[in-house]
Amino acid sequence: MSGVEAAKINVPGVEVRGAWGDRYEEVLNDETLAFLADLHRRFDTTRQKLLKRREERQAALDAGALPDFLEETKHIRDGDWKVAPIPADLLDRRVEITGPVDRKMIINALNSGAKVFMADFEDATSPTWANQVEGQINLKDRWDGKIDFTDPTNGKDYKLSDKPAVLLVRPRGWHLPEDHLYVDGQPMSGSLFDFGLYFFLNAKKSLAQGSGPYFYLPKMESHHEARLWNDVFIHAQDMLQMPRQHIKATVLIETLPGAFEMDEIIYELREHMAGLNCGRWDYIFSFIKTLRNKPEYLLPDRSKVVMGKAFLDAYSELLIKTCHHRGAFAMGGMAAQIPDRRNPEVNEAAFAKVRADKEREAKNGHDGTWVAHPDLVPVAMEVFDKYMPTPNQLDKLRSEVSVSQADMLKVHEGTRTVDGMRENIRVGVQYIEAWLRGRGAVPLYNLMEDAATAEISRSQIWQQLHFEATFDGGEKATKELFETCLAEEMERVKGEIGPDNYAAGRFPEAIDLFRTLSTADELVAFLTLPAYKLIE
Repeated sequence: MSGVEAAKINVPGVEVRGAWGDRYEEVLNDETLAFLADLHRRFDTTRQKLLKRREERQAALDAGALPDFLEETKHIRDGDWKVAPIPADLLDRRVEITGPVDRKMIINALNSGAKVFMADFEDATSPTWANQVEGQINLKDRWDGKIDFTDPTNGKDYKLSDKPAVLLVRPRGWHLPEDHLYVDGQPMSGSLFDFGLYFFLNAKKSLAQGSGPYFYLPKMESHHEARLWNDVFIHAQDMLQMPRQHIKATVLIETLPGAFEMDEIIYELREHMAGLNCGRWDYIFSFIKTLRNKPEYLLPDRSKVVMGKAFLDAYSELLIKTCHHRGAFAMGGMAAQIPDRRNPEVNEAAFAKVRADKEREAKNGHDGTWVAHPDLVPVAMEVFDKYMPTPNQLDKLRSEVSVSQADMLKVHEGTRTVDGMRENIRVGVQYIEAWLRGRGAVPLYNLMEDAATAEISRSQIWQQLHFEATFDGGEKATKELFETCLAEEMERVKGEIGPDNYAAGRFPEAIDLFRTLSTADELVAFLTLPAYKLIE
């Protein structure tokens, strides 16, 4: 930050270390930074303790324990309680679209015909300083009625429709820092930065326009982490002199430990709870990470780890039952297919997969689902309109569902192949390379990938190498085989994208990071932590 801009900031203990851009003063000023500093000082110590608790729990699992339902909170699971009333504009969420927070994406998503748009500061956004701050400017403009945009490449104008989707915001997870804003000499939590700015700037404006400050909360591993979010919500509303319960949160169940505490997470957030969501891709990654020292939980190829089977089926069914018992919504998972308008056969194949997935979700009792592309909105909408004629399915209690610890840990059947390793290499490296260039939602091989994809890719290879897995055909998973596949697959990628694009990218850094993560002695908790040090 230049001296002139630094002089504008007069909040003791606060230091902005990121470069200053156009309009940044609208979202980063004395008022907002004082609010953020207050959140940091009140809650960061607890956040750090909870992250330490994650490490202690993982050490116990590595030593032989298995995740299970908590005995000490059985009274919560057995109790008769409900969540607080849910606002009218969140009662029908049958199709939700997600995506990063760049300006054109926000307008297109809000205009897509989906009921909800989740503006994602987390897995679909590479957390460069510019992406995070400019994303906040864009969302502020949405509530100020000036989100219009003209594409400089083609002159096309984008304007918000009369009936845009309901806006929810996903901040970063508790583990991620914001290294461009320091408070009292320490980097701020990315969670508190993303939440705090959006809430301070837009909570009252969104309420005045018939909506409210609504959030998606990622990566939680325990109800203690949900309790921290609830404490943050209460304090934030008090600071703005707002009645409590206006904040509404939907929690992504995308960690294996968190899945065993669904009732407890809802309970901690019951005054602010809107529902839970099956974050299926991160959940697969968490399954590998949590059970990383146990060879009996070695997974087949990623393509064989599908919804409707084994541990994914169990947790999906339990989520629906748990949510509806408490009066909260049970949201389905992501359809990541990217339609190809120039290829009708590819397009229809993608649509068929989406229809089958969404039909399973609707019939099971989910209250809505996710898509990653506007062309999939009408496809998913048609399915949910057919099988869910009412706004939601809260009356479908699924009391017949009984899910045990063993069900939650059941491994998918299927082949484990060298081709599967090769696909993980291609997808993982290309995603990380794009992420390092500031792109968090990346189209690869007709799927929209985010950070969870790369997490699965590198952790699955790590798991195979760690246990010297035998592939179908008899080959052993060795570092030598991995290096051979890595070199060959990068040549393939170079041919697919062209040597000039390959040379202009950040492939050497991406390859080095992917190799380090995949072959490390210990599984690194999140690839985004070391990757964050490589971006601005």
